Amino acid sequence: MQLSFRTLSGITASLCCVLALVWGFFPELLLAIWSIEYSDGAGFVARRSAMLFAALGVMFFLVRNAPPSSTRSALSNGFMLGCFGLAVLGFGEWLNGHAGPGILLAVLVEFALGLGFVQARRVTVELSETVR
Repeated sequence: MQLSFRTLSGITASLCCVLALVWGFFPELLLAIWSIEYSDGAGFVARRSAMLFAALGVMFFLVRNAPPSSTRSALSNGFMLGCFGLAVLGFGEWLNGHAGPGILLAVLVEFALGLGFVQARRVTVELSETVR
């Protein structure tokens, strides 16, 4: 299934906003899913992460209608790197026993989003080549 950049950006913006709310107000819920005990330090990091998710959500919402450009590519490439990096780190933490199997859901979502942006970038490149 091929997703347009617009659709993928909307999905990403929505997901980031939901994560911002959950990490900001209920970090113990996500930590419990990952089998990680809540602490003051974990809450501190979770609330800071919530603001990063909120920022990403706003960026992807605002850029969803942007035509192909170097700015759009930079945002997509950075997000792909982040998604794949988080997926690798999450899988590694699970293998090392630092997180429970619930982390694999996050790994799956991160990997899928990364692949979605790879696919959207490929479609954009193919369309731009056919226009030439």
